[in-house]
Amino acid sequence: MLRSAVRPRQCQQWVCSSCRIQRAAPRALSLRRFTTTPRLASLDFVPGLQPHFKRSPRHPTDDALLRDIFDRPQRLAPSHPGLVNIGLFRNGYLKEASGFLVFARASLKKACTVVDKVLAASTVAEYRLIVRDLDRLSDILCRVLDMADFVRVTHPDPTFQQAASKAWDMVYQYMNELNTMTGLHDQLVIAMANPDVTAVWSDEEKAVAEVLKLDFTKSAVDLPQKSRDRFVELSSEISTVGSAFVQTMAPDQPTVVLPSSFLVGMDPIQAQNLTMRGRVHLPTLSGQAAMALRTVHNPDVRKIIYYASRTASAQSVKILEYLMKLRAELATISGFESYGHLALRDRMMARSPEAVDQFLCALAGSNRPKAQQEMAELLLEKQKMDPTATSLDPWDKDYYSEIVRRPLKPTGRDADFLSSYFSLGTVMQGLSRLFSKLYGIWLVPRETRRGETWHKDVRRLDVMSDTDGRVAVLYCDLFYRENKSPNPAHFTLRCSREILEDEMVENWNHSKEDPDMAGFASPEYAANDGMAFSRQGDSIKQLPTIALVCDFPRPSHNRPALLSFSQVETLFHEMGHAIHSILARTSFQTVSGTRCATDLAELPSTLMEYFAADPSVLALFARHYETNEPLPYRMVAQKLRQTRRFDASDTENQIILAMLDQSLHSSAAGKGDFNSTAIFHNLQRTFSTAPPDPPTTRWQGFFGHLSGYGSTYYSYLFDRVLAQRVWDVVFSSGQEKGALDRENGEQLKENLLKWGGGRDPWKCLSEVLKDERVAEGGEKAMALVGSWGSTRKE
Repeated sequence: MLRSAVRPRQCQQWVCSSCRIQRAAPRALSLRRFTTTPRLASLDFVPGLQPHFKRSPRHPTDDALLRDIFDRPQRLAPSHPGLVNIGLFRNGYLKEASGFLVFARASLKKACTVVDKVLAASTVAEYRLIVRDLDRLSDILCRVLDMADFVRVTHPDPTFQQAASKAWDMVYQYMNELNTMTGLHDQLVIAMANPDVTAVWSDEEKAVAEVLKLDFTKSAVDLPQKSRDRFVELSSEISTVGSAFVQTMAPDQPTVVLPSSFLVGMDPIQAQNLTMRGRVHLPTLSGQAAMALRTVHNPDVRKIIYYASRTASAQSVKILEYLMKLRAELATISGFESYGHLALRDRMMARSPEAVDQFLCALAGSNRPKAQQEMAELLLEKQKMDPTATSLDPWDKDYYSEIVRRPLKPTGRDADFLSSYFSLGTVMQGLSRLFSKLYGIWLVPRETRRGETWHKDVRRLDVMSDTDGRVAVLYCDLFYRENKSPNPAHFTLRCSREILEDEMVENWNHSKEDPDMAGFASPEYAANDGMAFSRQGDSIKQLPTIALVCDFPRPSHNRPALLSFSQVETLFHEMGHAIHSILARTSFQTVSGTRCATDLAELPSTLMEYFAADPSVLALFARHYETNEPLPYRMVAQKLRQTRRFDASDTENQIILAMLDQSLHSSAAGKGDFNSTAIFHNLQRTFSTAPPDPPTTRWQGFFGHLSGYGSTYYSYLFDRVLAQRVWDVVFSSGQEKGALDRENGEQLKENLLKWGGGRDPWKCLSEVLKDERVAEGGEKAMALVGSWGSTRKE
């Protein structure tokens, strides 16, 4: 099956706890030679247009401009508006909104040519190219889909949004048609079964073949026509019902109405804003309701609010259970025991629900003692107010947690002073310096040309390497603006892929003959739609092109954008995704960058959060924006103690949610007595050290992640555990400046990051941790990972 980085509209992005990351899809090509254009072309050089940097880009320490372009944008020289429009992302088709449709049409013509070639293959030589051709086919489609999906949700111009949506629809429809064609699947199977064909394939090529074969299988191409038709119907209905579940989920009681005198302890301004005629109208799922559970003194009032906020409407639960039944039927038609078995077979380290259960049970066991200790501390706090108390009620947890945390909160000057050490520009400097020390790469500001970006706030950074020159292009759209999504996100607009000589010649010839194809200056540019590429010796590769989108405060005329520590962690997290895309420059786009096992994709980004809190890393950049004084680390340490005070309890809740996800996607969903409420309450009673929800509640109707995750919610916990382990083993928990050691960075890069999805992730993990016990994966390895635990050291 040919997969796009975008899913159906209701779940286009894979959502994790800290960010929204596009779920990477196939792209790639292989190793061949091509030398026609001067080297300057491969460096994307244009006479009269210079990069922002003054010195050679091989001097990563000269990074003052990197800070200034984010902290002092008013000092920058203007761009070159008089020059010719170079197109969005320097894509030659996208000089205006209508270019998206031209881009889509030209891409579909290329795709049809590749399809015809694959279907016509009959000789050993032709079958040897099958994987390369299918990967190229996927890349052709993803070039449109990835870019269009980004533009339609980010570009401020409605005409661009609409054109991108039309292009997306056009190409996505074609991709779905390909996914139902048995011919492509059959040709791949023939190639994989012929030893004379596979003998010349690289390990990466073989990995791509397995991924493509599995994707075709998941599209039911090997089923009888009647079953295949039902598969398509179910897939469409699952998409519709999943969207309805997320969009219509609602509480049984939308508003809690209480006398204003009942909310003693809550912020009086917040309470007053919700008061009408002496009664507070508290929206059930609002931030104010959550605040009331943390601060209202009267336990009976908290009980009322708790019941309301934990009880989804009967209709929400009905839609959820119908969605689970549809997925169960889809799995049955596809020949799987459950939807969990179907979902976990696809590029997942776990491989089966049984292995996930092993991981979650082991993690629950390792986490339980600390969670019990935290609950005992809350009970002691309750007993200070009520000496007769022998247990906690469900509505007590947030209230007494807040009381315990209160002394840990910074006061006085420190309360709002931490952000003064984190101007956006200095944080970007810090990231560049960190990457230089660990991986030998750094960020260099590059002046943009007319039409290249979608807003004047966007900054372009070229990613430079001490061995390979320019290796990626990064567009940073980091400031708040109206109608912009507030969700931080990493978008892979184009993946790494090696481009073959015959492909460049083919594109070059077509560009001169086909009126739909844009005019380009050379075969290399024609093969890359005008976008960035690199040449290393005789090898030509399209460069990873990435967009980072955040919602940080804008700088003022006398003060830069200052980030909270949470925002610093967010930026480090998103750059963790970017660094994965940058370092995993594979020859095949199907396995490039974040297009790896889904339950490994959050490891690099979660690991970066550890660097954000490390004293030696912070010392690289964290200075007061006015005085240039270095950050006193005690301020960060105090912040971490406060936010991590109940880490074990938070982890326990996530474990139960992951178990719920597994249970709802088990074979039980296909049975007549399927009851999601009973399943959730039973999991709480069995695994929670905190008081379980009252029997009449039904919180699972608010679990919107069930629409997009579908049996993979455990991935967040799995990668948290792996990140903790990598931090401890590879980087020595930051001791003795282990977070800045190039040898440690190379160990992570060479054994894990650079492979993307082109190598067995268990082997990558085994080598990076130097632990043979996990080399083969399976249930035992999953249980071992769970036993490591995920609670961070303070």
